[in-house]
Amino acid sequence: MVNSGANSRRYQPEDLAAVCDALASQFGPRFSAGQALRDQHASTLTWLPAQAPDAVVFPENEGEVADIVRLCARHGVPIIPYGTGTGLEGHVNAPEGGISVDTSRMNAIVAVHAEDLDAVVQPGVTRKQLNDYLRDQGLFFPIDPGADASLGGMAATRASGTNAVRYGTMKDNVLSLRAVLANGEIISTASRAKKSSAGYDLTRLLVGSEGTLGVITEVTLRLHGIPEAISAGVCPFGSEKAACDAVIATIQSGLAVARIELLDTLMVKAANAYSGLGLPETPMLFLEFHGSDAGVAEQAERFGEIAAEFGGGPFTWATKPEERTKLWAARHNAYWAVKSMWQGAEIVATDVCVPLSRLAECVAQTRLDIDATGLIAPIVGHVGDGNFHVQPMIDMSDPSEIAACEGFLERLVERALAMEGTCTGEHGVGQGKRKYLKAEHGAPALAAMQAIKRALDPAGIMNPGKIFPD
Repeated sequence: MVNSGANSRRYQPEDLAAVCDALASQFGPRFSAGQALRDQHASTLTWLPAQAPDAVVFPENEGEVADIVRLCARHGVPIIPYGTGTGLEGHVNAPEGGISVDTSRMNAIVAVHAEDLDAVVQPGVTRKQLNDYLRDQGLFFPIDPGADASLGGMAATRASGTNAVRYGTMKDNVLSLRAVLANGEIISTASRAKKSSAGYDLTRLLVGSEGTLGVITEVTLRLHGIPEAISAGVCPFGSEKAACDAVIATIQSGLAVARIELLDTLMVKAANAYSGLGLPETPMLFLEFHGSDAGVAEQAERFGEIAAEFGGGPFTWATKPEERTKLWAARHNAYWAVKSMWQGAEIVATDVCVPLSRLAECVAQTRLDIDATGLIAPIVGHVGDGNFHVQPMIDMSDPSEIAACEGFLERLVERALAMEGTCTGEHGVGQGKRKYLKAEHGAPALAAMQAIKRALDPAGIMNPGKIFPD
C-alpha cells in the first residue's frame, strides 16, 4: 500500500509550492504532481510501506539536474534520485516528501572507447541497453543484477550480480562519475585512467552512497571483451551444504569460474514452473565458464570432479547460446518465479554476505532457522563470493507470520555479522537495514560516515531517511 503522505517535513508548504511552481514552469509536461505518477515513484518491490514523493520531474541533461537541485536547496525541499525503481530496501521512498528526480530520459551512451575498454553513459542507460549497443564491438559490461536496472542506480547502490565472482561489483567497474552535489555544484570524481593516486577516492565515496550525497549524472564504466568461448551448466546436490562446500572447494582451487549460483529445492521448483527448465527438484548449482574452447572444457571437467567429491552430479553443460540464455534468464527471473509460485503472498527479499569459508555454515544454519520458524523462504545466491538471498513469502494480513519473519530477518543478519560478514552484500541499506549499520561498522566508523554526509549535505535534502539510523 502506498502512503501518499510524507511522515515528516522539515520545510513549509509555501516552500514546496514555490519549488513545484518553478519546476512546472521550466519543465512543462516533464513535471507532474499527479497522484498516480507519484505512487509509481514510491517503493514497490519491498514490504516496507511505500511513501510517495510530492512531485516527479524528468530532467534530460546534467544542467537540468543542477537546476533542480539548486532550486530544492534554496527551499530545503528533499530530492529523491530515481532510476528504474527496482531497489529492494526502500531506496526511492520519500519519508519526508520532496521531489523525485527521474533520470530515465538521461539515457544516452555518450562514448565508447573500445581501445581503452571503457564507456561513458548517462545514468538512465540500463545494463541491457548498454550490452545491446556493445555487442557488435565484441565488448560487454558484466555487472548483472536480476532487474534491468539503470547504471546510475547500480552505481548508487553498489550493485552486483551473477558475474561478480570473476568480474567484481560496481565498485570495481566504475572508473569515474559526474554528479550534482546538494548545493547544485557539479563534480567529476576521476579521469578515465585505469588507476590514480591523486587525492581522495571520490568515485568510491559516491558508489554505494544511495543518493544521499548527490545525484549521479554520468558514469564511466570498465568494459570487457566477450570471451572466445562460454559454457554454462547445472549440477544437482543432496543438500545446500554439500553444494556450498563444493563452491568453497572450487574457488579455493583457483578454478576460473565466471558464475556460480545456488538455488535451493524450492527455488528450483519455482524456476521450473516459471521458466520451463525441467530440472531435478533438488539443491542446484548453476555455473558458467569463460575463456578459450580448450580452457572452458578443461574448467568444466575439473568442476565435475570437485562436485563429485561432495556427492554432486551429474554435471551437465552446454555451449549453445540459446541454452545458456534460457538458463540465466531463469536465474534472473527468480524473484518473479517465486512471486508467481506463491500468489497472494508478499515477498520479503533480503540478502547477506559472509567470508567464503563460512558460507556453507551460514546457509546450513539459515536453512535450520527457516524450517524451525515454519516459513516458506527460497534461498538463491551468488555463492561464489559468499552472498546469498532469502525470499520469505508472507501473508501480510497475519500478524503472527509477520512477527515470525521479522524475527528470522534479525537472526539472519546477526548470524552473518557474527561470521564477520555484512548485513547486505548487494541490495544496499536504504530504509530496511539502517538499524544494522552501527553493529556492522562500529560507532566511530558510523560517526565518520555521518560527518561526510553533513559536510556534503548540511541541510539533509539528499534522499533523507536512508542508510543512517534515526
